Amino acid sequence: MSEVTVVGIGANGWAGLAGAARDALASAEVIMGGRRQLDLVPDLPGPRERVAWPSPMLPALPGLLEEHRGRRVAVLASGDPMFYGVGTTLVRLLGPERVRVLPHPSSVSLACARLGWPVEEVEVVSAVGRPLAALNAALAPGRRILVLSADAGTPAQVAALVRERGCDLTLLENLGAPDERVGPLREPAAPLNIVAVHCRGAGGPQVVPGLPDETYDHDGQLTKREIRAITLARLAPRPGELLWDVGAGAGSIGIEWMRAHRACRAIAVEDRADRAARIGANAAALGVPGLRVVAGRAPAALAGLEAPDAIFIGGGVTAPGMVAACRDALRPGGRLVVNAVTVESERAVAEAYGRFGGELTRVAVNRAAPVGGFTGWRAMMPVTQWTVTR
Repeated sequence: MSEVTVVGIGANGWAGLAGAARDALASAEVIMGGRRQLDLVPDLPGPRERVAWPSPMLPALPGLLEEHRGRRVAVLASGDPMFYGVGTTLVRLLGPERVRVLPHPSSVSLACARLGWPVEEVEVVSAVGRPLAALNAALAPGRRILVLSADAGTPAQVAALVRERGCDLTLLENLGAPDERVGPLREPAAPLNIVAVHCRGAGGPQVVPGLPDETYDHDGQLTKREIRAITLARLAPRPGELLWDVGAGAGSIGIEWMRAHRACRAIAVEDRADRAARIGANAAALGVPGLRVVAGRAPAALAGLEAPDAIFIGGGVTAPGMVAACRDALRPGGRLVVNAVTVESERAVAEAYGRFGGELTRVAVNRAAPVGGFTGWRAMMPVTQWTVTR
């Protein structure tokens, strides 16, 4: 039997609640929520305790739930509690059998209703506790995006990010409340707001791996686009999987791994501080600010990292113990891909192939270039690629 009921509530407060939602609050011995949500509920008959979320909330939540265990608890949440809401956290902590969720229309549903946008065709980017740079991955011609704002300052940040990108912006404030407003951006915005972004301009990074080399800020340590596309195909990203990009250089492999699916994660390991900073900047510019950068020399820097589903070694394969450490770190079924371009790294790859098996591939790429008044082929350094599955 559920002991915690999560009640979604809109900006119109008690007036927007009915039936089971009102009953849950009226029968609760404890009502928890943010101060704004608590203020939306009038004093109800009978004794009950109101508990405002402490700051920070998440570390305190298990203790609060244990303190009130055995009592009828109602938790207030904005809109749909299972959409970027506290309902998801409570289910994770208590299990679905102990949590009852009574959703209210989400702010996304309300925004789409006001704009006439089909909900299933809209992409949602949350700036609440997350880097706004993730919006960069969603910007593409014709796309419709809703940005869930963290506060009144988010709309101006969105405007600055999409400037010169050919986007129309609409500000939706206090959806569902008597003072609701839908219109052009203005300052100051209401603290409760959503920014609608309609992309009309051309361009934007492609979806498939192999972005143009000039997409990245780099110092020459960059896996070239043709090799990069082949490498990502061998790494075979799947939703939710984790990649280690070892000797990451400009971070291109980890970045394009994460761009394959929003649930993909990556850790870039790079021992040079300037390159590590460059990786972070490239990741933000390409919409995957969640890429984690570990500054340190592998294989020592790999100790303690979460076990990966795939590993790419782009630099440092000749370091003692590198290949064995990476292979041993993989989850069962994980993929290890190594690109070698020097005689020394090829020797290390050949030894690893002899020890662990796998596949060896030699990749040679030639690009057309001017030769006087004519066109000829200029060869790039050939790459020996070793792939093995644990």
